[in-house]
Amino acid sequence: MTEKTAKKAAKKTAKKATKKAAKKTAKKAAKKTAKKAAKKTAKKTAKKAASTPRAKGPYDLVIVESPSKAKTIKKYLGKGYQVVASNGHIKDLPKSKLGVDVKSNFEIDLVPITGKKDKIERIQELAKGADKIYLAPDMDREGEAIAHHLAEEIGKPSKIHRVVFNAVTKTAVQDAIANPATLKKHMYDSQKTRRVLDRLVGYKISPILWDKVQRGISAGRVQSVALRIIVEREDEIKAFVPEKWYSIAGVMEKENTKFEFKYYGEEPKKKTELTEEDFVKKIVSDVKGKPYNVTDVKKRERKQNPTPPFTTSKLQQEAANKLGFTAKRTMMVAQKLYEGIQLRDHGMQGLITYMRTDSVRTAPEALEQVREFIKDKYGNDFLPTEPNVYKKKGSNKVQDAHEAIRPTNLLFTPDEVRGDLEPEQQKLYELIWNKFISSQMSQAIIDQTTVTFENQGHFFRANGSIIKFPGFRTVYLEAAAEKRSKKGGDDEENENDVKSGLLPEIIVDENIKALKDALETEHWTSPPPRYNEASLVKDLEEKGIGRPSTYASIISNIQDRGYVEKIENRFLPTELGAVVCKMLIESFPDVMNVDFTAQVEELLDKIEEGEVTWKKVLKEFWKGFEVTLEKAKEEMKNLKKQNIPTGINCKKCEDGEYTIKWGRNGQFLACSNYPDCNSTYDFKKSLDGTITILPKNWFHDPCPTCGKKLEVKTGKYGRFVRCEEYPQCETTLPYTLKITCPECKVGKFAEKKSRYGKFFYGCSNYPNCENALWSMPYEYDCPSCGYGIMTYRETKREGKQLQCPKCKHKVDWDITPFAKEEEEVSAE
Repeated sequence: MTEKTAKKAAKKTAKKATKKAAKKTAKKAAKKTAKKAAKKTAKKTAKKAASTPRAKGPYDLVIVESPSKAKTIKKYLGKGYQVVASNGHIKDLPKSKLGVDVKSNFEIDLVPITGKKDKIERIQELAKGADKIYLAPDMDREGEAIAHHLAEEIGKPSKIHRVVFNAVTKTAVQDAIANPATLKKHMYDSQKTRRVLDRLVGYKISPILWDKVQRGISAGRVQSVALRIIVEREDEIKAFVPEKWYSIAGVMEKENTKFEFKYYGEEPKKKTELTEEDFVKKIVSDVKGKPYNVTDVKKRERKQNPTPPFTTSKLQQEAANKLGFTAKRTMMVAQKLYEGIQLRDHGMQGLITYMRTDSVRTAPEALEQVREFIKDKYGNDFLPTEPNVYKKKGSNKVQDAHEAIRPTNLLFTPDEVRGDLEPEQQKLYELIWNKFISSQMSQAIIDQTTVTFENQGHFFRANGSIIKFPGFRTVYLEAAAEKRSKKGGDDEENENDVKSGLLPEIIVDENIKALKDALETEHWTSPPPRYNEASLVKDLEEKGIGRPSTYASIISNIQDRGYVEKIENRFLPTELGAVVCKMLIESFPDVMNVDFTAQVEELLDKIEEGEVTWKKVLKEFWKGFEVTLEKAKEEMKNLKKQNIPTGINCKKCEDGEYTIKWGRNGQFLACSNYPDCNSTYDFKKSLDGTITILPKNWFHDPCPTCGKKLEVKTGKYGRFVRCEEYPQCETTLPYTLKITCPECKVGKFAEKKSRYGKFFYGCSNYPNCENALWSMPYEYDCPSCGYGIMTYRETKREGKQLQCPKCKHKVDWDITPFAKEEEEVSAE
């Protein structure tokens, strides 16, 4: 063997040994890591087991829905009780299959919810050693279902008791434990019926929509009807033809008091509508410069009654109107106030009664407390001789078992808890407080005056009202004044302003000359407004769609599914929403019928009352629904295969014609020569059916792959850019702004969507740069710290502004020049 060969062999042997040693080391390290991980898991499991509440001596077990409520209740009950939370439902229908056997008398298959197996086992373990078991989920149908599921899993019927409390207070909790009830089977049956109906509709209709429209979309028994009322409102708005009308008004002055007068009619007691311009001009000409004779002065005292404390829907409406809260946000904040807040001087306290209720009733002991409070704070004049009693309109009795929403303890005034509550909790608590206190106060007394004037045979009126005694309005005015003070603004009255609500002393047969002659104003009738959070909740309640506990989820669902979008706080159906809605109305008229949905709610109430059996209701529903399903599978039009010719010539090829096709983001125009020609355009259709091709929205940078233009498109996760030659060139990129990140100076801000559906702007150099902003950035050097960008913000109080992400410095700003610049870039 030569020296060279020996060297080579030695090298090879050494390499082999090194490799073997490395392998051995890696194996050893992997074994060590696995051992460490196993040890860590075991430690974690032991810790978890140790964290399970245990008692040294005998104990009773209380099971509630939420951990925060469990903490509050544990403090109230003290030793001898273990309190554990189920964290909502523990069992439900399986996600992977229907879970309802319609052929076997609607047998349902309930399985533990994913991730809840450990929770169930812990509850079972605690239940074994308990003397008594108190099931204390919420008092609504869903809470009753949770209680039944817990009872089924624990399996100790002799030990089990059901407890409910309207408020998480020491007295309410201890009273409930001292006076336990039994499980309500009919209430559980009602919940089961609702769940099965929702499952049958969702799991049977959705696959048809996948086949005919697009994969991934779905239908819901109640949500689809809510979608219908939004779509039909939009149809009304599109079909609305505005009509012209006029008003005539002027200004008078007497005793240094200016007041407005308006045209009423050609007779003193019959109003005349003004629609003809010539007639309006004649009236204005007739009365110009001539005195007005007072023909009648009517004074009357009007009494205004307070309104009842909040129900769930009214709370959602008021919170939307006054605080700008969504229904979902309102319920989340109210849930926290109900379950308990840590107060610095009073410990954990539930501040409001149960927040899912249709009732306007107040407990007698609470009435005594609030009357004492009103007397002490406002005086006897503000306290009616007898408590104000309210009755719920309509025939619904079921939810009236619960009280209206009110503060649990009047010692915890909004001022007392200020600082302990988050800002949104404070706002909602004050709203509930003010409404409850005012509901038991005296009537407001208002003096109303109506003066009728005659001039050349034409009659005019001036109205004035003065609050003689504010009564319950005292509380509301305080709240409104506080809201105005937050907005700021100049409170000084302009000397030329006409004071509303105030009239001087005027007598019959008096002649008064106008300070400003009566002039006409042209108006146009308006279409019905689009729904906002408050008006949608109100309509859902009035039409009997859903229940107080479901309004928030109904509104969230139709937005999450992409059927409805919220623009300027108003709900608009998307193209997908409008098309799916109309297809469902055609194929499933009963399911989409508002009255039918309301009747189902009434049937659920009857099941709860024990007037009808739940399986009978399901059988009746399925009988008609099964037939409709089979018909829909055959007859529902297939949008995926839709190819409607438009007669519009293709802009790219010579002999192609644009046809209307359906894609994942709605309808679009595509060339009939596809795939040889890939020309596509978005379009809009007018009421008369005319199609207008919309210009392409081009991106500011060219395609990095082929150099052609990039087109801005909108998808499930917001805007993105795609090569105009797609699918020949498959380049797809995130939508980025022409702003370089000031942190890394490499990436640009990309428009992204969070998992919760909120847009944000993150650096495209992520993960190397984690700079992200929740508001739209603009290239604008901060005058305070010099940072290279500022973000856009708009509030009612401060208007349009730019704010520095670093030092939070704000500057007033006009978006218009920037918006025009962006439009020009897109047009290029």
